[in-house]
Amino acid sequence: MDLFNTRSVEEAQEILKRLSDDVYIKEEKCALMDSLHRVLSKPIESPHDVPGFDRSTVDGYAVKASDTYGASESMPSMLTYAGEVLMGKPAYISIGAGECAYVPTGGMLPEGSDAVVMVEHVEKMDDETILIHQPITVGANTLKKGEDIHQGMVILDRGHKLRPQDLGLLAGMGYQNVTVFQRLKVGIISTGDEIISPGGKLEPGKIIDMNTYSLSSAVIEDGCDVYAMAVVPDELDLLKDKMAEMMETCHLILVSGGSSMGHRDVTKEAIDSLGKPGVVVHGIAVKPGKPTIIGKAESTLMIGLPGQPVSALVVYRILVRPMLDAVLGNRRFSPTIRGRLTVNVPSAPGREHYVMVSIDEYSDNNHIYPVHGKSGMMSMMSRAQGYIKIEKDQEGLSKGSEVNVHLF
Repeated sequence: MDLFNTRSVEEAQEILKRLSDDVYIKEEKCALMDSLHRVLSKPIESPHDVPGFDRSTVDGYAVKASDTYGASESMPSMLTYAGEVLMGKPAYISIGAGECAYVPTGGMLPEGSDAVVMVEHVEKMDDETILIHQPITVGANTLKKGEDIHQGMVILDRGHKLRPQDLGLLAGMGYQNVTVFQRLKVGIISTGDEIISPGGKLEPGKIIDMNTYSLSSAVIEDGCDVYAMAVVPDELDLLKDKMAEMMETCHLILVSGGSSMGHRDVTKEAIDSLGKPGVVVHGIAVKPGKPTIIGKAESTLMIGLPGQPVSALVVYRILVRPMLDAVLGNRRFSPTIRGRLTVNVPSAPGREHYVMVSIDEYSDNNHIYPVHGKSGMMSMMSRAQGYIKIEKDQEGLSKGSEVNVHLF
């Protein structure tokens, strides 16, 4: 008998989004060096052109392209050397017809030039004359002022999660600080009489806490602050007290374990006792992760995740992460690759099934292998490179089926 009133993943996502609509996150100034993985709260414009001047992309000789037209090995163009542009200095010289000037990579183009011939394609006759054996087009080996980025251009949009390359770009624009959303404060609780913290005495029947560490790492990766962590036994009053304490400061509380229907599963009762609306969803049509709870007490979101480590992380990825992205305004890009299954993957219809997979890359295709194991086996996640989704109306996937792999 199914005691859960299960919702589809889409319904659960929509309900959680609705519950989180009134979660307001302020913005704050953040030093550029501290802004990795932060989410921009407003668009950023370029204060100037990039590059700020016409420049060379190679070591070579700045020329008028028209002076090289018709050049060949047997009939090279002969140009007069007019001088050198120094790196990091303005180009104080200009060139006229039949002249050239040496310019380093990144150096400013002298006035009158419109192309650069690579130094390895030039023959130097003497200190005053060079030969060019092939024609070159206007703009070759150069970047025009503002060709990469022009002044006033939006270079990063609101909701962009900052990456290392973005910090480099912003530094190149002269930014020292950026305006970002404040981090969402998250509390994480692992429940269970059997759970002990790492370093504790591992007696028979005890299990070392994994979920606190995997979930807190995921939360930090997603741009939030882990404000509090705790391991709590399966006792209603202790769980209520710890959740009430976290409610004073946290926007979201994640509780792993105690979300099923056993007589020692007290997460639902704890949430219902802490304030309205209490538990809104208990059970999602997904494998793994069916015994999932969604609720809210006063202004704090509360999600009860399955205690099994794989199930907890799967539900986090498909349910919690999209909600965090919406609250923080993060426009996430989720990398996927295509590949073909190497074996049949069975699945029962009626709920979405998320299967951990590994990938072997071949020249003709990516070969996708299911990573076998049960939801309590954390090594599955470490051995997997991603996951595939089997839709709720499918009875599995056949060997050779082309699938999208969502990469970790």
